[in-house]
Amino acid sequence: MRVIAGSARRLNLKTVPGDATRPTTDRIKETLFNILQNDIPGCRFLDLFAGSGGIGIEALSRGASSAVFVDKSKEAVSCIKENLMHTRLMEDARVLNMDVLQALRVLENDAFRNREPFHIIFMDPPYSQGLEQQVLEGLKDSPLCTEETLIIVEADLHTDFSYLPEIGFRAVRYKEYKTNKHVFIVKHTSAAE
Repeated sequence: MRVIAGSARRLNLKTVPGDATRPTTDRIKETLFNILQNDIPGCRFLDLFAGSGGIGIEALSRGASSAVFVDKSKEAVSCIKENLMHTRLMEDARVLNMDVLQALRVLENDAFRNREPFHIIFMDPPYSQGLEQQVLEGLKDSPLCTEETLIIVEADLHTDFSYLPEIGFRAVRYKEYKTNKHVFIVKHTSAAE
């Protein structure tokens, strides 16, 4: 796994040992960031279930103003910190070693982000556990997320998102790969309700 573009281009990243995490492949990461290329410079980026941190590090390398990485695994957090030091991107990053739902509550009161919402929230939760719905429900009324925030969920191909309108969100794009997909989600605007 490596950084594809930007200030840390071509630098290799460590991955978390074992099969507890599922790093996004370079090819899928490249496709994702081709879609996001105009949204990344200057954005505030939140990487949930961050694993080795490859997605948030790619965002920082491409010009995101800041990134927050959240993972409850101590091994993952150690790996993220090593990768941030290796890519020299630690200055604009914060790493939280805690459960994602707990982290959302902490971040709602966090001076690090100057009480401004995130522009992009990316999450790659363990498959088939319904965690993406729990996180979206947590973000529904959160100041971390506005109608301008783009939420991207990496999920397996069979994950159902038909519940989105019921909890105040809508999918604006799906990008499918061989075994998984990215779902691009925004809050309903008041005009759409």
